[in-house]
Amino acid sequence: MRNGTNVVSQASLFSEWLRPKRDPELGDVFTRNQVSIHFDRAEHLYATWPTPTCIISDGPYGVNGFPGDHQKAESLAAWYEPHIKAWSEHSTPETTLWFWNTELGWATVHPVLVANGWEYRCCNIWDKGLGHIAGNANTQTLRKFPVVTEVCVHYVKAAAFSINDQSATMQEWLRHEWQRTGLPFRLANEACGVLNAATRKYLSPDHLWYYPPVDAFEKMAQYANEHGDPAGRPYFSLDSITPLSGERWSRMRAKFSCDVGVTNVWREPQVGGAERIQGERNGMKYKFKSLHGSQKPLKFIQLIIQASTESDDVVWEPFGGLCPGAVISSQFNRQYRAAEIIPEFYIAAIERLATT
Repeated sequence: MRNGTNVVSQASLFSEWLRPKRDPELGDVFTRNQVSIHFDRAEHLYATWPTPTCIISDGPYGVNGFPGDHQKAESLAAWYEPHIKAWSEHSTPETTLWFWNTELGWATVHPVLVANGWEYRCCNIWDKGLGHIAGNANTQTLRKFPVVTEVCVHYVKAAAFSINDQSATMQEWLRHEWQRTGLPFRLANEACGVLNAATRKYLSPDHLWYYPPVDAFEKMAQYANEHGDPAGRPYFSLDSITPLSGERWSRMRAKFSCDVGVTNVWREPQVGGAERIQGERNGMKYKFKSLHGSQKPLKFIQLIIQASTESDDVVWEPFGGLCPGAVISSQFNRQYRAAEIIPEFYIAAIERLATT
């Protein structure tokens, strides 16, 4: 076993059908349908997992709040960096990252994410309500307002483009490719069959820029390659051989869907009731009444998985904890891979998945 803990002996508390299976290469792993939870460190497994469409990161917060957490946020950037580099290496422009943390923890790690190609989209706030403090915050001692929030920050893996061997954004590349044709920008409107939307949105150099839908991109690429300067062909190509197809273009940005009425403020009390994993299960007594101090509501995990994936897409949860993503992925036909190294968390997670 890579981390030296014999989880199989603890799993003997469960019936034989729940016992994790030992893979010669991957160690202990519990699998149900397309969902797998590994008892191992994520960095040992990234290269073996299928390409993710969604990554849910719920690792250290820097508040010394649960086993494996860091004491202070200052150490988080260096700790997360090798993981972030691995996420970047194994992701595509269709990949979305959801980064759970405190406000300070996220702010500390944000520069590392940006430096490794992750593009910030939105900071989502979990408002746990006044019940989270229940009047137990001494503001005169703390000298601040009581904290009832965590953040789940939305990032996407930016598509890689280059202009004259220099990195460029998608917006810059699209405009550059049309400029290379020698055609006036106004003719992009003719190509797309619109009055002015192509030049005003798809080829704009400013903040008004919009991602061209597949049909608009195909029309611009076809027009450019038919009417543009023959010496510069092909246009809108990444390999200088073939123009990008509409299908390939559709995979150049992350998936996202959102129901009407959903905002970036998520109001929900801290997990309780039957959903809360307690500190004593199957005769095993744990240190705390609640097994994991940072358990996430399943409704939030369902929200982010459904917003950024489709059926059969792959979800990663590198720091699995109680692996809420496993429950939602199993229910909604997603492939799922998680890693966890705390034996109590791992056992609770596989029991949770097996009995859901």
